[in-house]
Amino acid sequence: MKQSPSYDTSYKALFSCPELVRDLLCGYVPGKWLEGVNYDTLTRVNASYVSRNDRQRHDDMVWRIDIGGHWLWVYILLEFQSEPDQWMAVRVMQYVSLLAEQLVKESTQNGLSEGRLPPILPIVLYNGQPEWRAPLDVGDCFHTPPDGLEAYRPMLRYLLLDERRLQQHPLQEVKNFAEAVFRMEASRRLPDAIAVVRALNEVLRAPGLQTVRRAFAQWIKALLLRRATASMIEEIGTIRDVFEEFEMLTQHKETWFDEDIEKSFLQGHEKGLEKGREEGREEGREEGREEALMSVARNMLKCGKPVKEIEEVTGLQPETIQSLMH
Repeated sequence: MKQSPSYDTSYKALFSCPELVRDLLCGYVPGKWLEGVNYDTLTRVNASYVSRNDRQRHDDMVWRIDIGGHWLWVYILLEFQSEPDQWMAVRVMQYVSLLAEQLVKESTQNGLSEGRLPPILPIVLYNGQPEWRAPLDVGDCFHTPPDGLEAYRPMLRYLLLDERRLQQHPLQEVKNFAEAVFRMEASRRLPDAIAVVRALNEVLRAPGLQTVRRAFAQWIKALLLRRATASMIEEIGTIRDVFEEFEMLTQHKETWFDEDIEKSFLQGHEKGLEKGREEGREEGREEGREEALMSVARNMLKCGKPVKEIEEVTGLQPETIQSLMH
C-alpha cells in the first residue's frame, strides 16, 4: 500500500528526535567507534543543499556527533524507502557529494582537520515488503572495467537497515526506541503491536521524553489511519492520546480491521490474491478511506483545528482541506 504524506511526515518526525538516532547508532551500526561517541553532542544539522545547476536537493536527515573527545564529525544520512530502489547507491553517492561540497564551503566553521573532510556514514532505512536486493556499493552499479582500470571504478557503500528482517530481541520492556519502531512495523499480529505500545507507554512517561512521546503518538496514529478500514477512520481521527486509547480501540478490532489487514497488521497484505480482484478491492478501500478522511477533516475544522494539524492527521492536501471550509 502506498504510504500517505501523513505517515511519511510522522515517520521522519520520529528520527528528528536525538533519542531515536542515538538508539539507531547504538543498536544497529557496527564498529568499535561507538566506544568513543559522546551522545550528548548529537545535533541535527541542515539537510538541504544546492548543486552547481542550482537544483535543490533534500536529504532526509543529517546529524553530527563528537567522537573520542575530538570534533571528528560523523554525518548520518537517513533515507526512508517503501520499495527497493535499484539505483539507491548512485543516489547516495550524489547526496554524499553534495554534503561534502557544502562542508568545503563552510570549512571555516566546520574546522576541517588537516584539510580533510569528516567521515560520512550513509544509512538507508527500508520498511518495504519485498526483500532489498539493490547493490549496497555504488561500484556494483557499474560493469567491470577493462584490465588496468579497476582502481578508477567509483567506490561508496551505504549501510542498509531492512526493518522487517532485522533480528529482534524478546520484548520485555523498551530499551531501544529504534527497535520499538522496527518491531511495530514488523508486527504480524495485532497483539504484538499492542505489546509494543504498552511497553512504550511505560517508558515514555519518564521526565524529559515529552517530545519523543508526542512523536511516537503521532506516528502510531498515522499508522492506524493507514491500516484501519474506512468505517473506523473517523473514530481514530478523534483520538487525543493514542497511548491511553489504543487498547480501547483494539477491543473493537472486529469492527475496524478487515480479516486480511488483521492477519498482516503493519506488514502489508498477504500475497497470492488474484491480481485483478485485489486491485478492485484496493480501489474500493481507497475510495472509502478518502471519504472517511474528508469527514475527519470536516469535524476537525468545526472544532477550530488549524489546517496544518488536519493535514498531519489525515494526509490530505492543504487545498483539499481549505475547500471544505466553504
